Amino acid sequence: MWQMTQLKLLKIIAAGLLILLGVSANAQQDTQFTQFIFNGLSINPAYAGYKEDLFVQATYRSQWQGLVGAPKSFSISADGTLTNKNVGLGLVVTNDQIGAQRYLSAFANYAYRLPLNYDGSQRLAFGIGVGLSQIGIDGTKLQGVQSGDALIPTGLQSQRLPDARFGVYYSDDSFFAGISATNMLARYFATNNQTTILAPVPQPHYFFTAGALIPLDDDFKLKPVVLLKEDTKAPGSLDLSTFLLMKERLWIGLFYRSSVNLFPKSNLQSGLPKENAMGAIVQIFASSKFRIGYSYDYSLSGLGSYNYGSHELSIGIYLNDRRNDGNRRLRCYDF
Repeated sequence: MWQMTQLKLLKIIAAGLLILLGVSANAQQDTQFTQFIFNGLSINPAYAGYKEDLFVQATYRSQWQGLVGAPKSFSISADGTLTNKNVGLGLVVTNDQIGAQRYLSAFANYAYRLPLNYDGSQRLAFGIGVGLSQIGIDGTKLQGVQSGDALIPTGLQSQRLPDARFGVYYSDDSFFAGISATNMLARYFATNNQTTILAPVPQPHYFFTAGALIPLDDDFKLKPVVLLKEDTKAPGSLDLSTFLLMKERLWIGLFYRSSVNLFPKSNLQSGLPKENAMGAIVQIFASSKFRIGYSYDYSLSGLGSYNYGSHELSIGIYLNDRRNDGNRRLRCYDF
């Protein structure tokens, strides 16, 4: 069974990389997904194989509904473990569009999952992801102050850049914590000729995540989660979330997001207003192999008066049968 699972995973990874090489698409910085908690692979390569199942998830996000050129993002990922569960493999493909900017990336991820106890329920994983990022800008979606502005491209500009990401992820049955860094190489491969490509080159982002699973009684579990993101070039952000699991079937949660400045940044003007948002997240386990999630964000800053909020939909599918190795932990308890 596990040999078939490994073959499926390798086929998915190979297909995803071929998609990246064959698709002509194009970009901004790291895509923001509210439902990162249900798939940590989007921000941390060390998460690969955490679920110890062959798991595929697709997520679509439409941000700031009603604003022209508002961000629209799509991501699909797949991950699983090899036979001994000490090695996790995963693939993440992300497509992001903000106005005229285009961004497409694909990363193959490897994680070594070091067991810290006899049954492997407590692990420390070290991960690396390597792949390509394609950044671009569509000049047909830009309007200059003066017609015929030579600085505005007449068509699509794009370039492909090798990139890498790294991470560490600790987990047991009741707690997890992770640190990761993304976009670590792209800037070194980008062309220095600014007239060649106007799209912004991905800059390093740093993430810290942590959360816990707290039993309330047999039917209800509480899951508080924190995410801190820092990219050194712009204000960082802090996400605080709390989820309630009801009867091993339904997750409901609330979150609050705020921009934070961990240290002064010379490229930012002083007194910038904070960008705050809040919202709700729901995830349903429709069956032992199928989960679907929805989240709604509403901006609490001045931007909230000009849009109808942000919507995000995710669908996750387990491609193998429930683990049959003596580990009775249900999938709904996974971080």
